[in-house]
Amino acid sequence: MTINRPRLSRRTLASLLVPVAAHAQEVGSAPRPLRIGVTAGPHAQVMARVREIAARGGLAIQVVEFTEFNGPNAALAAGELDANSYQHGPFLDQQVRDRGYALVAVGRTMVFPLGVYSRRHRMLDAVPEGGRIAIPDDPTNGGRALILLATQGLFRLRDGVGLRATPADIVANPRRITVQPLGGAQLPAALAESDAAVITSNFALLAGLDPARDPIAEESTDSPYANLVVVRAADRDAPWVRRLLAACQTPEIRDFVAATFKGAAVPVF
Repeated sequence: MTINRPRLSRRTLASLLVPVAAHAQEVGSAPRPLRIGVTAGPHAQVMARVREIAARGGLAIQVVEFTEFNGPNAALAAGELDANSYQHGPFLDQQVRDRGYALVAVGRTMVFPLGVYSRRHRMLDAVPEGGRIAIPDDPTNGGRALILLATQGLFRLRDGVGLRATPADIVANPRRITVQPLGGAQLPAALAESDAAVITSNFALLAGLDPARDPIAEESTDSPYANLVVVRAADRDAPWVRRLLAACQTPEIRDFVAATFKGAAVPVF
């Protein structure tokens, strides 16, 4: 899979030129702020509030936004970031297996229930025979989307395939539904040409959709896809990691998530 690098401002690019070795000191005495990668939208909004909370304790954070899912892990593994906060555990596990990244989770943040959206139908059962549904093209969210559609009765998946499911694992499809994998950011636009699309809440919110009210089907909020704070394995016991995680898991952040996203994101700490 091609890794797309984010478009960064000159100021951000200049900051990324600081050698990784300069951050060997505990944050607070380091000559630069922590660089935290997030995807645009809710994760960026939450990390902006975390930055305010951390600053009160003397911990400086620079938020680096990405527009797709692969970039934050590639940048973290390459030393261009100190941590990232945007992905759930199955996605991290898949990236570690496929790309050999030495990355580890150090804490949980929130969960975004996956939703099925449509501009043509009020119910998933109304998708016609031969209809088309778009899903995320990354391995774990794609499998997650297929599981959601299968539990809604649209088709049946091969036994035991789990999150690694792809459209090739559809073994019974009586309504001849076509499943089209697309990049996460492309899914809201696909609603114009598809009967439905399975979209993560962060991309739904960016497109002006309401994940709390608009889905015609969705995962339960007790799903196992909690988002994580992730660092390089070598940094897991660094003092700054504990300080960063503490800022991410304050009651103030819990209240901010609840008030801002109104059920589209649920705190899990």
